[in-house]
Amino acid sequence: MKILFSSLGTFGHTYPVLPLVRAAVEAGHEVVYATTERVHPAIAAAGAEPVAAGWDVRQAVAHQFGRPMRPQDLSPQEQERVSAISFGTVLPERFATDLAPLLERHKPDLVIREVLNLGAALAAAKAGVPALCHGLGRMDAVDLGPALHANVREVAAGLGVEPAGDGLLLGNPLLDICPPAWQRDLGDAERLPLRPVQHSDDVPVPEGVVGRDGKLVYLSLGTVFSDAPVLRGAIDGLAALDARVVVSAGPLVDVDALGELPANVSVHRWLPQGELLRHADLSVHHGGMGTTIGSAVGGAVHLVLPQGADQFGNAEAVVGSGLGRALVGADATVEAITGAARELLVDGERRAAAEAMAAEIAAMPSPEDVGAELGRRV
Repeated sequence: MKILFSSLGTFGHTYPVLPLVRAAVEAGHEVVYATTERVHPAIAAAGAEPVAAGWDVRQAVAHQFGRPMRPQDLSPQEQERVSAISFGTVLPERFATDLAPLLERHKPDLVIREVLNLGAALAAAKAGVPALCHGLGRMDAVDLGPALHANVREVAAGLGVEPAGDGLLLGNPLLDICPPAWQRDLGDAERLPLRPVQHSDDVPVPEGVVGRDGKLVYLSLGTVFSDAPVLRGAIDGLAALDARVVVSAGPLVDVDALGELPANVSVHRWLPQGELLRHADLSVHHGGMGTTIGSAVGGAVHLVLPQGADQFGNAEAVVGSGLGRALVGADATVEAITGAARELLVDGERRAAAEAMAAEIAAMPSPEDVGAELGRRV
């Protein structure tokens, strides 16, 4: 079977899809993956053929302002407005335009698009190709509401497409990687459970980080909102612990700008997050969906330091499930981070809740199980 995958061209929108891509390739399907070139190396490593299409979120925002803009530079109200236009108009139009000739050329039997690549859903509908929606996690976290939905309907009308449903699914069955305890009621939508698996590039675990006595704390502020001063404040808060602290700085932070590091802290540009989270006693993170779910997969307790977008809602889900704590805005002082992390490292009740969540996730169908069944969807 020929399958076309497509996601927005960012790590957080592509990496959650790659375990199913790899499984589909191993099941013998012919797989093409359409997105921006930034993530093509990881796609090729998963065994699929990468094809250039669409924009990433930063390109969509720059298109609106005429110049690059960081999310931190926008007020919450501006972020909401810009996001509705980016995800509901700019990106769907661009992907629908780029994918139309690709669909005609490759003639796939099935399209699998990540949940916020609405243009891929519209392009598939216009071409008459069945489509599945690959979730990123909590639908409440990624659904930006009525303004986005209205924008997508306008794009669909301009393409002459009548989607089979509303919202972000647009009538597509959902390949749902969200733990059931965190997912909202999806109504009549078809939900296909899929175990989340953390994809990591071919980066080794740093020598001496795992397999040693003592507590291990993992720190990441993601690939979009990470900021050197905020990251340094978190490092200073965690350095006071009797624990090893390993930090993933991501692509946006200049490691040298963090200054001299405490002896128990190591900072790395890129880390195999999934592997490290299996060993971490505490995951300190921004509340991005990938790291939130990855921490849950690994059974780590969470300390969430949300910076924007869906991160506040994810922090609420973590706290509401008894898996950890959150420090928001001005409350995230160096001293508060130290105190909260010290408490969480010895909190048996939250540890038990985290282990129960990890067990729930482990019982979900694997990418290999789902990949072997994809032929039944057409």
